Amino acid sequence: MIELPSTPSFSLAGKRVLVTGASSGIGLACATALAEAGGEVVLAARREEKLKEAVEALNGRGWNASALQLDIADVLEVQVSVERHGPFDVLVNSAGLARHTPATQTTPEDFDAVMNVNLRGAYFITQCVAKGLIEAGRPGSLINMSSQMAHVGGIDRAVYCASKFAVEGFTKAMALEFGPKQVRVNTICPTFIRTPFTEQTFDNPERVKWIEQKIKLGRTGVVEDIMGAVLYLASDASSLVTGTSMLIDGGWTAD
Repeated sequence: MIELPSTPSFSLAGKRVLVTGASSGIGLACATALAEAGGEVVLAARREEKLKEAVEALNGRGWNASALQLDIADVLEVQVSVERHGPFDVLVNSAGLARHTPATQTTPEDFDAVMNVNLRGAYFITQCVAKGLIEAGRPGSLINMSSQMAHVGGIDRAVYCASKFAVEGFTKAMALEFGPKQVRVNTICPTFIRTPFTEQTFDNPERVKWIEQKIKLGRTGVVEDIMGAVLYLASDASSLVTGTSMLIDGGWTAD
């Protein structure tokens, strides 16, 4: 009699999950997927009212969700909050900032604002959640929402690209350090996804035409395109995956 393998579990039952940037868009979609899979999800963001609405909607489905007002650019606040509310088995850092201008017009203020959220904030929240897991002797999965722009260049996106390329770098380095402790670190790299964050881009018909030409599957992304990927990386189904990026770009970077 042939012995068949068992499909790994996608369940997050018994797992504590922290999702930042969770009040809308990709972050809220990730929180939804992980709560539906049975995770105890803490939604973190700066906008308290939006957070409350999101938590009420998730709890209304019978899922386990709570709110944490948090600005990941404030490293001290992050350290205190993660220590107080952790340890978390899963981190999904979806907080992000973009200020697109030609490179010759980048101001120090714009550069610092983007880096403080996309790089500095991402680095230290990943560090804090990892420390909590390692001190507790628990395995975990840490996921940063990166971008296809972490793998290619983009017009008017020099600062944004720089921040995301750097996230890919520290992801690989942390994966090497934390691997022996069974703490995995990965990124998800979406193409252009329709969210409130990207409204300005999608309001420009010429820009949309350019995007659709670059995406080989011929359509822009929606938040649902991210939900399966984040569930995979958060769950034991990806237990041998670390130090890498999952590109959800419709073939943009395949050229």
